[in-house]
Amino acid sequence: MEYQEAKNKFISTWGSLGTLWGINKAMAQIQALLFISTKALTMEDIMEDLKISRGNTSMNLRQLMDWGIVTKVLVSGERKEFFTTEKDVQELARIIAKERSRREIKPVIKVLQDVSTIKDDGTEKTKELIKQTKALHDLAETADSLMNKLVNQKQNWLTKSVLKLIK
Repeated sequence: MEYQEAKNKFISTWGSLGTLWGINKAMAQIQALLFISTKALTMEDIMEDLKISRGNTSMNLRQLMDWGIVTKVLVSGERKEFFTTEKDVQELARIIAKERSRREIKPVIKVLQDVSTIKDDGTEKTKELIKQTKALHDLAETADSLMNKLVNQKQNWLTKSVLKLIK
């Protein structure tokens, strides 16, 4: 397999996997392109390489910057904006996990907390609702807490061991 074919295959596959970590295909493809790029790219570079519109590129770059995955880079003597992404795979996973927790898990924990603390009117239905949502709340909170502890570790022996176990 030649470079261009491998590059296209990687970007396409990463784009398809993007939905697994909560982003759309174009966002993931932009991040993939920046991830394997040897230098920061302009919006025009990204548009040309991925064959996507300016609006789509601009919107997705903004979202990737909101996630903390992509950053603007100043290039001396250039008027255009350049973009790059986190290159350290471990740090990238940490950023994504923290952002997914903030955007997805914490709101669910809040809803489960609200629902599980409703007034108990003594009926069997209410008791069951409280019991089950409290159990889900406790599980989600424990899982989120564990995940936060793991992602906040900076490659110490515990993190390496857990990551090996997950693999």
